[in-house]
Amino acid sequence: MSPDAVERRSGAARAIFIAGLCLTALVCAGLGVWQVQRLSWKLDLIARVEARLKAPPVAAPGPAEWNGITAAADEYRRVTLQGRYLDAPETLAMAVTERGPGFWVLAPFRADAGFTVLVNRGFVPKEQRAPEDRRKIPGSEAKLVGLLRPSEPGGGFLRSNDPVAGRWYSRDVTAIAQARQLGAVAPYFIDADAATEPGPLPQGGMTQVAFRNTHLVYALTWFCLALMSAGAVAYLVGARPKELQAD
Repeated sequence: MSPDAVERRSGAARAIFIAGLCLTALVCAGLGVWQVQRLSWKLDLIARVEARLKAPPVAAPGPAEWNGITAAADEYRRVTLQGRYLDAPETLAMAVTERGPGFWVLAPFRADAGFTVLVNRGFVPKEQRAPEDRRKIPGSEAKLVGLLRPSEPGGGFLRSNDPVAGRWYSRDVTAIAQARQLGAVAPYFIDADAATEPGPLPQGGMTQVAFRNTHLVYALTWFCLALMSAGAVAYLVGARPKELQAD
């Protein structure tokens, strides 16, 4: 192959490599901008949830409001409910908490307003899952205070709920209501607070309200990669082919 042909081939490969670096810089910069936008969204979400947690409780939404309930607008809202627990079996849903693995204890509650809602009474460890190991459901009129949580349909990560076997990996209120023959229930459940369910078992007030926020780290990483790619492009464009060969 002649020297001219070798030089032309080298120039073409160099141009393709520079184009690839330009594309890499643009993609990394775009991902950095996206992470900045995600950071803004996450900070706004955290601020809204913190405001809900500090607000005084409001009446739990009734049937007329169910269609308008969304996680973005209502999750972690403090609510209160007056009524009594139904004489029906409780349901245990798998839980992983700061106290280790165990179960959430879900019980149906009939509000004085005329609707049924599942109440997460709190946490019990695996070795204390038997009904006799936890406080009995109050048989009289009760007032609940807790956090509104949207239903969790389907199951957990890589595990589906099995109503027939009584294995619940998520708090799917519709499926639980069907399995327990409860009829129509609210499309949400209520995490009872520690005052409503003081323990020792079940232990209320253990809702995990924490949001992983690593968007700033990711944004800086992508911007650094974009800057490095752009620097490599500037070097290659400014350098002469002979200088590159010498290097």
